[in-house]
Amino acid sequence: MNHKKRTLFCTMLIGCLVMAGGVSGNVLAMQSRVLPEEKEIGFEREAVIEAVQMSVVKADAFAQEVPQRIQEEQERRRQEEEARKQAEEEARRQAEEAERQRAQEMARSQEEENLLAALIYCEAGGEPYEGQVAVGAVVLNRVRSSSFPNSIEEVIYQSGQFGPAVTGKLGRVLASGKTTDSCRQAAKEALEGSNPIGDALYFGNGNSGQLIGNHYFH
Repeated sequence: MNHKKRTLFCTMLIGCLVMAGGVSGNVLAMQSRVLPEEKEIGFEREAVIEAVQMSVVKADAFAQEVPQRIQEEQERRRQEEEARKQAEEEARRQAEEAERQRAQEMARSQEEENLLAALIYCEAGGEPYEGQVAVGAVVLNRVRSSSFPNSIEEVIYQSGQFGPAVTGKLGRVLASGKTTDSCRQAAKEALEGSNPIGDALYFGNGNSGQLIGNHYFH
């Protein structure tokens, strides 16, 4: 190859290389601009996917907790209802027991009043009203005394203390219910605290003590 041809060939080759280098540079420049944008889009896409996945996990966890929470709430309400019913039942039972005891006490009180009225009738049916109350007061003084039994029935039926109880007259009068209104009222007043004879524990036809009607109280 002569000198002119060789020079032309080198010139063309250099031109091609320069052109190739320019194109390559443009491509690299475009890639340098595109890659960061693609990377940013990729990061955002991954963040969205991760957020969705987390939401799904939380939703699954919540869905699993809901039945348990419902069951726990139902159990709590059941226990509260059971406790309420038990409290109501206990209150009802206590009220019934209190009513039963009150009825028993009233019946016992009525029985004691009837017994005391019958004794007053036997011992002082013909005495003035104050003397009838006084006989009832003697019985109650004995109930309060440590020297005698502590109930009206035991005091009245204590061996050798009241003649009508010994002879059976008291039992007959009590069974028939034939006492007077005056004796029943005297028994009621004595039970309510009326006491015209102080702390006297005895009465009779002696000659000492407080005289009311035909009886001395001492």
